Amino acid sequence: MTDYPLLIGGELVPGDATLDVVNPATGAVFAVASRASAAQLDQAVAAARAAFPGWRATDVAERGRLIGQLADAVEANADELARLLTAEQGKPLAEARMEVDGAAGMLRYFARVRLDPEVREDSDRRHVELVRRPLGVVGAIVPWNFPLLILIGKVGPALATGNTMVAKPAPTTPLTALRFGALAAGILPPGVLNVIADANDLGPAMSAHAGIDKISFTGSTATGTRVMQGSASTLKRLTLELGGNDAALVLDDADPVSIAPYLFGAAFTNNGQICVAVKRIYAHERIYDSLCSELAALADKAVPGDGAEQGVTHGPLQNAAQLARVEELVADARERGRIISGGSRPDLPGFFFRPTIVRDIEDGSRLVDEEQFGPVLPVIRYNDLDDAVERVNRSPYGLGGSVWSSDTARARSVAERIDAGTVWINQHLDSLPHIPFGGAKASGLGVEFGREGLAEYTQLHVINQAR
Repeated sequence: MTDYPLLIGGELVPGDATLDVVNPATGAVFAVASRASAAQLDQAVAAARAAFPGWRATDVAERGRLIGQLADAVEANADELARLLTAEQGKPLAEARMEVDGAAGMLRYFARVRLDPEVREDSDRRHVELVRRPLGVVGAIVPWNFPLLILIGKVGPALATGNTMVAKPAPTTPLTALRFGALAAGILPPGVLNVIADANDLGPAMSAHAGIDKISFTGSTATGTRVMQGSASTLKRLTLELGGNDAALVLDDADPVSIAPYLFGAAFTNNGQICVAVKRIYAHERIYDSLCSELAALADKAVPGDGAEQGVTHGPLQNAAQLARVEELVADARERGRIISGGSRPDLPGFFFRPTIVRDIEDGSRLVDEEQFGPVLPVIRYNDLDDAVERVNRSPYGLGGSVWSSDTARARSVAERIDAGTVWINQHLDSLPHIPFGGAKASGLGVEFGREGLAEYTQLHVINQAR
């Protein structure tokens, strides 16, 4: 058995194969994880189905107590989980610790939130109650950018509402998920949570599996489309949190000096590998030059390196394929704009690319129109606000966006015109478990977090009683 077994039916078991895991800071294999076969996926689904009746019947307070114990376990093992996260994902240790702490906090939120029955009518003629019931077995497919936090964002609401789960992390970042599974094995009843890992081959089988009642997927729009297609034959419920090309719209009265650090952080945290990161900035010509200079100065101060080392501000891209994509987009941007910071790989092993600022670039270039998911930020000049709003909304994506201004009332009126699931004002990336989060257009279906996200894991059951 490897150090990272699967969790199936309450037992920690070796996979039918193994999976090499690469440290993106070195490009070298540093661990071996268990890899599940199709037969082991079937076993995990069967275990989840067998556990469902008992878990559904478990009192909601008891389910919450056990989810709280999961939070305790995450906190007790926070240092180990954070170091493991840095090793497999690449983010600096401080960011990894924030992810682990955020995961524990999310579990605590879902341990206490409730969807109580709602009385819709109580009259002389009828009494109507709306009751939320669990769906059954949830399949969770998790990406590599936040492998623990996004996993927990699915585990928490699924288990809190009485569902059982089969979870599958990305093949390049399976370790923290498998380690979480090992912690859960000593807390949850057998089969309530099952964690398997694959080599990117079991996702279609999960989507089409007749024993899975819902898929919760976070990842690219292209893959989300395939998940939706695979789920159609069984009419699964779906939550799809997909790609984004979030725009920050900076108005002419914004102070470039004060907002630049916030914009830089919103674009380059986790090396830009965040679905809802700032991926393009539209800045009014009045403050354009100043903002570009401020952002370039911040990029120049960045310290790329192994996230486990002290003083490093930006780790590597998570995998070689993502690095190749970033290099391709930068090569195109070099012909269409002006790179004022970064634009190259540092002299380091692994999948590194310097934080890069590109100015004098326009819509129609790949870097502006596509989701780069990496440490490269285009800054686009505008002079007409109505035109800028139209350009922001032209994207097929609509995950998030932000408006920046010294006049919050004016910013609010602009924010209402942005086609996105979430629009922030004078901030970005402010995501909390009690606030619903979901995308518009090609950025997804359904919502996560909050009571609204909790309801996504349930079937509405209406009881209409005559008087």
